[in-house]
Amino acid sequence: MSESGRILPQVTDLNEFYWTSGADGVLRFQKCDDCKSLIHPPKPICNYCRSLNLSTAEVSGKARLIGFTVNSRFSLPGLQAPFTIGHVAISEDDRVRLTTRIIDADPETLFLGQEVEVSFEHIDDVYFPLFTPTGATDVTPLPLDEIDPAQYRAAVRPMVSTKKYEEDSAITGIGFSQMGRRLMRDPLSLTVEAALAAIEDAGLTIDDIDGLSTYPGSGPGGGMGEGGVTALEAALRIRPSWYNGGGETFGPGGSVIAAMMAVSTGMARHVLCFRTVWQSSYDELLKQGKYRPSGGRMEGMMEHILPFGASSASNVLAMTAQRHMHKYGTTKETLGWIAINARRNAGLNPTAIYRDPITMDDYLNARPITSPFGLLDCDVPCDASVAVIVSAVDAARDLRHKPIRFEAAGTQLIERIEWDQSTLTHEPQVLGPAAHMWSRTHLKPSDVQVAELYDGFTINCISWLEGLGFCEIGGAKDFLDGGHNIALDGILPLNTHGGQLSHGRTHGMGLLYEAVVQLRGDAGQRQVKNAQVAVVSSGGLTPAGAMLLTVDS
Repeated sequence: MSESGRILPQVTDLNEFYWTSGADGVLRFQKCDDCKSLIHPPKPICNYCRSLNLSTAEVSGKARLIGFTVNSRFSLPGLQAPFTIGHVAISEDDRVRLTTRIIDADPETLFLGQEVEVSFEHIDDVYFPLFTPTGATDVTPLPLDEIDPAQYRAAVRPMVSTKKYEEDSAITGIGFSQMGRRLMRDPLSLTVEAALAAIEDAGLTIDDIDGLSTYPGSGPGGGMGEGGVTALEAALRIRPSWYNGGGETFGPGGSVIAAMMAVSTGMARHVLCFRTVWQSSYDELLKQGKYRPSGGRMEGMMEHILPFGASSASNVLAMTAQRHMHKYGTTKETLGWIAINARRNAGLNPTAIYRDPITMDDYLNARPITSPFGLLDCDVPCDASVAVIVSAVDAARDLRHKPIRFEAAGTQLIERIEWDQSTLTHEPQVLGPAAHMWSRTHLKPSDVQVAELYDGFTINCISWLEGLGFCEIGGAKDFLDGGHNIALDGILPLNTHGGQLSHGRTHGMGLLYEAVVQLRGDAGQRQVKNAQVAVVSSGGLTPAGAMLLTVDS
């Protein structure tokens, strides 16, 4: 951080030219001397032609505004909300996009396609490129995505074998800890509670568990974990023959897929997968001064996002929602039906954090967070742990419950992985994994009876609904109108436990838990009739993925 407290990027040999180029008022980017592409963020190789012949190029400093959001909620040291976060495409190569701040402009006068120009804010050794409208009134269309959103199936890699690892394992046990806001419990105690519940639910003992798998492992702070495999193994002393923990996967779903592969290769028979969050308590402890946020400079992808005030995924996805509205005619009401449906289902779930019904007026008048998102577009930080047991199929059929089988999983990375360089109108890392999943099964969207789709924000759900083919690309407005299609008695019951928008944010693991409950027929008042096939997605801006589950036949 700077002396003023401003969050700064880590200046390195690779990026120094970029973060210091404003010293003479000129914006510079890396350039490939072979294919002539501009490259951003800086890399040691051209990500287009893979040439190593790179140099630095000066650009005009002109760009087009391809997204903006008024951040009303999240202040940072030296950046007091509200302020306008922008997303611009550089005039010389519109594949290069920058997260930035729009300054010296009334947000009411901004529009997509507007010409803007750079100016620099100098703090310590960094020159931040900020942008201001030039006053030109012509409108430029949004840049094209690298792959048209409707054409992702053509980019899927073919299966390398007719044998599917998905066929070798099943979910045999599920467990949920106490869940709530500001529980003020030690997070590892939540993990232990969920783990023991899942083991008991499967009819196993602790000694039967020979694998552990989690996301995001022991690294992240901020209420995002209990310490990973290290902490749980130290508590339970399972002595696993295989274990896995890490953040570079599509959330908890990635830990489950790793478990499936461990079972398929014979590394383990019964893998305990777990995900714990305690963000609501952590945030309260920050307010009380009992915890301090970690300091230091930003590195990697976040160095180009967080210092400009985009401190939440909501800021990035708000601009995705804005572009979806701009291109396809999606409305605030379209997003609203996702939130209203989630709350209606949560009213039938005694474990949901928010259960009181909401109307469209409630939704539209909710406190603004980051335009076009209001409070009810955003999921609910909570404290909870969720665990599932992934077992070998031959062992699963001898256990307490009828196994829930894995039919297919979609994991392929096709879109660019950097948040602000990726798909414009859909959540990054949705369209590729969705297409990949369908390439690994004979089933079709019409075969699915239950959809538990990641809803960190309402636009996430729309991205998954379209990406998975439940409606056409750009068709969410008509599909969601009135909320009938996604209701419990609709053609695609969606987020039947209340989703993360009302049940609580468990980073996708709660969605998997609910899919199992539905396929077992144990959901009580919210049970979908004859549920035999469920789709579950996980991941919000991080690499994402999807799984297709079926009742064992």
